[in-house]
Amino acid sequence: QVQLVESGGGSVEAGGSLSISCSTSGNMYGLNYIGWFRQAPGRGREWLATISKDGGSTIYYADSVKARFTVSQDDHSRTRRAWYQQMNNMKPEHTAMYYCATKKCDGAGSQPGRYTTWGKGTRVTVSS
Repeated sequence: QVQLVESGGGSVEAGGSLSISCSTSGNMYGLNYIGWFRQAPGRGREWLATISKDGGSTIYYADSVKARFTVSQDDHSRTRRAWYQQMNNMKPEHTAMYYCATKKCDGAGSQPGRYTTWGKGTRVTVSS
């Protein structure tokens, strides 16, 4: 069974940048994509981006983050089991829990229900 762990959350001032990561363990056979989501207090889970597990040959971004977020896969370690989300020009409304998740099927995967396994999230706070 695959497990995902997010890390790198914290506090950042408006306009600043932050990079969060998602590490995986266990059997990822058939789980071909990593998706990134966030959930602000009192709101639903918002899709941000999806990257294919093969080194990122396919990447999808939500329009709301396309110009500011970059997702990538670790290309240094032997196992390449870490994924990253670089977030720039952060705003207070981006304060949320940030999650990564895995899915099997092709496509952008903006619906949370298409993902089978989730991490517990990492908290990001953006101050004005």
